[in-house]
Amino acid sequence: MENVVVIGGDGFCGWPTALHLSRRGYGVNIVDNLSRRRIDEELGATSLTPIAPIDQRIAAWKEISGREIGFDKIDVALEFDALVALLNEVKPTAIVHFGEQRAAPYSMRGLSEKRYTVDNNIAATHNILAAVAASGRDIHVVHLGTMGVYGYDGDGLEIPEGYQQVKVTGDDGAEFEREILYPTNPGSVYHMTKSMDQLMFQFYAKNDQLRITDLHQGIVWGTQTPETRLDERLINRFDYDGDYGTVLNRFLMQAAVGHPLSVHGTGGQTRAFIHIRDTVRCIELAIANPPAKGERVVIRNQMAETHRVRDLAKLVASMTGVQVAFVDNPRKEAAENDLRVSNQSFRDLGLKPTLLAEGLLEETVDIAEKYVDRYRPSTIAACSVWTTMNKPGIVKGVDRIEVSAA
Repeated sequence: MENVVVIGGDGFCGWPTALHLSRRGYGVNIVDNLSRRRIDEELGATSLTPIAPIDQRIAAWKEISGREIGFDKIDVALEFDALVALLNEVKPTAIVHFGEQRAAPYSMRGLSEKRYTVDNNIAATHNILAAVAASGRDIHVVHLGTMGVYGYDGDGLEIPEGYQQVKVTGDDGAEFEREILYPTNPGSVYHMTKSMDQLMFQFYAKNDQLRITDLHQGIVWGTQTPETRLDERLINRFDYDGDYGTVLNRFLMQAAVGHPLSVHGTGGQTRAFIHIRDTVRCIELAIANPPAKGERVVIRNQMAETHRVRDLAKLVASMTGVQVAFVDNPRKEAAENDLRVSNQSFRDLGLKPTLLAEGLLEETVDIAEKYVDRYRPSTIAACSVWTTMNKPGIVKGVDRIEVSAA
């Protein structure tokens, strides 16, 4: 049996991944500092779905599946020695790294949130790489990155999986072919930390011959996986607040309570999407297909489809009868952009992704409507702004909107 350490295994992507890998026969050990629960308290927000304490989650999984998942409360950004000791004890063949502050709006909320995101994310990634190198073990590091490292500049070119062929002209006019990391264009402090992760991965793959896979993931939608559906104590997070709620979750929550779907700006921003069920499948596929020792970092684009935000709102509105509302955009970004993304490597590995049109109604009824009594209206507005120029009119949201039929 192969052992896997899932860092950040109490979180939105980490928890269902830990259950999926456990059910597939891996020995799983979760490492988490439980900071996401602390941030909920700080924001006065909470998951729409009821999240059991981590010890109850793990006990429920053992009761239902007969499988044990280990848990160690370690802050990998601060407790390096504890991380090294754990690796020596567990002897994993892979580490899945979710241990970063994951929300772009939260990273732009204020100075303390910006500094926390950088301090936590950069230190966590470097400590993991340094610990693996120091362990002397052949541990495959699988990191959950983001499509946001590429940026959304609207040029319409297909974004490759991490690397770009370029030609450099020398002083004598001779051309040299090179393959470089696709240029990063982060749109928030959070995305900036993920861009910096890439350079650390390059260095440790080259210098210490670490085997590393970096997954550039789109926006995750959906809540449940086959494992989290088994018992309510195992249920996954559903964040809909202005900081951690992704655009689709906000739309589903607004639709469930009859609130107009708030589209920022023109809604012309194109984003990549993937269902949480496919996230856990991709993680398993990545673990099973590591680069060879000494090879460069493998970068895979982990997404299923792309949609403009306004088109996504129209899709939800057509299924629920709720109107669409256009509000000021708190972000500093292009009003309109195209996005074409290659995800060939996961398709070649057999991924057949769930598409939005196939699962949206189920998500609305099973989650948003079922738990609507836990909804906190005051948390759904986008309060984090990218510049002070964006600030007027954002927090009140639909008090100053143009409403249109979908």
